[in-house]
Amino acid sequence: METLENMLFEAAAEGNVNSLKKLLQEDPIILDKVIVNSYSDTPLHVAAILGHIDFVKEIIRRRPEFARELNLCQSSPLHLASAKGYIEVVKVLLPADPLMCLARDRNGLTPLHLAAIKGRIETVKQLVQANRDAAQVIVGQGQTILHLCIKYYQIEALKHLVNTIRDQDFTNCKDSDGNTILHLAVANKQVETVNFLLMESATEVNAQNLRGMTAMDVLIRSRTDLRDEEIEESLKRAGAFASTENNSLVQINHNITSPGSNLSYEHRDLSSNVKKNGREKMIKQKDDWLEKKRSALMVVASLIATMAFQVGINPPSGVWQDNYKVDSQGHTISVSDSHKAGESIFAHNHPEDYRQFLIANTAGLIASLSIILLLMSGLPLKRRIFMWILMVITWIAITAVAVTYLFSISVITPEKEREKQTIIILIGLSVYIWLGLMVLLLIGHTIRLLIKMVRKLIKCLSPKERIQGSGITSHSTV
Repeated sequence: METLENMLFEAAAEGNVNSLKKLLQEDPIILDKVIVNSYSDTPLHVAAILGHIDFVKEIIRRRPEFARELNLCQSSPLHLASAKGYIEVVKVLLPADPLMCLARDRNGLTPLHLAAIKGRIETVKQLVQANRDAAQVIVGQGQTILHLCIKYYQIEALKHLVNTIRDQDFTNCKDSDGNTILHLAVANKQVETVNFLLMESATEVNAQNLRGMTAMDVLIRSRTDLRDEEIEESLKRAGAFASTENNSLVQINHNITSPGSNLSYEHRDLSSNVKKNGREKMIKQKDDWLEKKRSALMVVASLIATMAFQVGINPPSGVWQDNYKVDSQGHTISVSDSHKAGESIFAHNHPEDYRQFLIANTAGLIASLSIILLLMSGLPLKRRIFMWILMVITWIAITAVAVTYLFSISVITPEKEREKQTIIILIGLSVYIWLGLMVLLLIGHTIRLLIKMVRKLIKCLSPKERIQGSGITSHSTV
């Protein structure tokens, strides 16, 4: 029996109808046994993928249910014939079970999807004619058959589907990212496809995806070659624009096409839209700037913290390398002159300056660590009060570094130079002038913040005062 079934598959591979008839005479139920047994492909699958039309006709005539059988890839004979573009085989399989047009394989594709992907135009025409609903089947990531045509560069199949279905919703259908086929055609630089879609009145040239991008936005963000200029010209002729221009252009069109409207109100609305777009653009630029500066400020704070820590454990002039409690003759010396290994030479020689040095260095370390902590905690930099707090802490950290530098230079400067006081005075004067400028800058920002807060407070209180003081607002005021 196994030999007869093997011979049946050999006959299917050869397309030998006579062998099929002989096998059926020897075993009339051999086709039924093939369906029952767990074979991956049926003889109809084999004949369909090889295009043996006569063998396919004979199988369908005897057992039409073979058209519904699926292999391990969930592909029907119609899937295989459609992918290969055997139009005559497709015409024989379709009447056996028209619903197989909607059957999906393991990848979720119908026979129409496979025919379109492979560019089998005649097969596409036949399948669409048999069942138009097959063109509406959605596959992975919300893609329609039109999205697949763009993905696999099958413009002829795309043209036929658009011209045949003639449905605006079908032409402008979006995938899971909100992209229409025009978005994809522009992104893939398919000039011919873009021009065809722009000539179709059903195409929405300014449809936005989930990121708020139009086809023009996609082009602007994906410029790569000379085809971009041609696509841009086509989009502009069709009335396409970037999403940032959307509100103002829509308002202009509304004002032009609205007869009898007051010109002053139109101008006022248009100006407000333009100003609004300008403000939104400025806010976006400011947010981008703040995000970039956040990382830079983190690096600066980390550097200051590292410097302060290093100077704290290794102060200027270094540390003593030995214990010194007696002199060379063995006599005990005074407590003020004695020292231990590891103690700061700076603290021993200049105790008063060391205290101030230590205060300034510790302030710089704490301030820089505070900056790092605030930035890591997600400080909302958009709020002016938080920006002011961060600026004050940064000012303290940088000022502490300058003061620490001043004390360090004064300690390591030779005694002769310190007696002249020239270098010390010059450095000290420079540091104090710089500190004065920083103080003025801090005061300026503080005053600016207070003014903003006062204005905001007045703005919040003024509506209540108007309601209590003047009652109902007059029409002339409006």
